[in-house]
Amino acid sequence: MLEKFKLRWEIQENWQLLFPILGLSGLGYSAWKLAVRLTNAYSIIFTIATAVLLLFILLKLTLYIFKKLEHKWILDYKWEMIRVFIVFAVTGSSSLFVGRPIMKLIGITKENLNPILYWVLFIIIGLIFYQILLVMFGWLFGQFKFFWEFEKKMLNRFGLGKWIN
Repeated sequence: MLEKFKLRWEIQENWQLLFPILGLSGLGYSAWKLAVRLTNAYSIIFTIATAVLLLFILLKLTLYIFKKLEHKWILDYKWEMIRVFIVFAVTGSSSLFVGRPIMKLIGITKENLNPILYWVLFIIIGLIFYQILLVMFGWLFGQFKFFWEFEKKMLNRFGLGKWIN
């Protein structure tokens, strides 16, 4: 069964199994957190059952997205798609953790600013740090080339491509 899995994901070395394990762990954690939020007034058995159902749904959704992006993204091996998804997940979460303290540091809070303006600024600051962190985490996970090309396309769409070419 493991050999079939390795063949399907084009895994040549055992260390590459780390990425499917990390990916499944992340999906499991997400399913558990969602289940706890959805079932906080119910029994633990119901929460576990909901988490298993959500894990199944998230896994199916992820595999569907993999299939759709498999031919669009230029990667050497299928297992690298898992690594790319992990980088996107870590980057998205990290940009929020970086953005909040930066806003507090410059003195921007929900209490001293119009809520709509606060959230617009939060999104802009989050996007700025997202761009930086995406390339950084891409490099850390061995996918710098992929994310640098992705970043250039994204900046071109924002009309900022002339600054990096």
